[in-house]
Amino acid sequence: MTTETAIEVVGLTKSYSDNAVLRGVDLSVPAGSIFALLGSNGAGKTTIVRILSTLLKADDGTATVNGCDVATNSAEVRRSISLTGQFAAVDEILTGRENLALIARLRRLKDREAIADDLLAQFDLTDAASRRVATYSGGMRRRLDIAMSLIGNPPVLFLDEPTTGLDPQARLEVWATVRELAGHGTTVLLTTQYLDEAEQLADRIAILHQGRIIADGTLAELGKLLPPAKVEYVEKQPTLEEIFLMIVGHDDRRAVGSKS
Repeated sequence: MTTETAIEVVGLTKSYSDNAVLRGVDLSVPAGSIFALLGSNGAGKTTIVRILSTLLKADDGTATVNGCDVATNSAEVRRSISLTGQFAAVDEILTGRENLALIARLRRLKDREAIADDLLAQFDLTDAASRRVATYSGGMRRRLDIAMSLIGNPPVLFLDEPTTGLDPQARLEVWATVRELAGHGTTVLLTTQYLDEAEQLADRIAILHQGRIIADGTLAELGKLLPPAKVEYVEKQPTLEEIFLMIVGHDDRRAVGSKS
């Protein structure tokens, strides 16, 4: 992780009719880090990602990605990013290798087969390269989806709730992939409603509630917002779930929760 900033957002607002989804969002994401945007369903996480990926225009405020303004230099932003949504965008009829080669072709890259082979090896999919994706497990599809998003080596990757619907083993596979990406210098903005996911992966965590960032920091920094509990004379540090519920209130207990 470096001291450079990969994503900078100041005063971002967005409304749909009379519904104000974002009410002045500020956040800063260091380059090469995993930054988790944590919030319940409807908090505005996907709206932020759509604005940052130039798919949606903000009502007010500014946002830059990799040094480029998303409103005035959207073409350059799109060349700097990749986006993986909540569900794997893979073609089940094609093989894993064919999916990768297709994206490389769409990006007008040379050596498509070599690019596909390198990514298959990186994501531990070489043995399944010639199988149709319809035969892949959930974790394998998600790994392939992330591999496809990395074609062209984008410096910034948006992962919008990437483990939605995955079983525990598949989630662990995705977590390992995300850690490896950050280890190679990719900046990852991860949106999630799973507290344990943010706790396991993120270098920094921002809590989005009712359209605003109400807390932002490392897990250790957020932990200082809630005093440690003492159980049988042993100091117990607060969990991220306890911190989250203390900050936003207990009304969100059902909407956001950790998943074992």
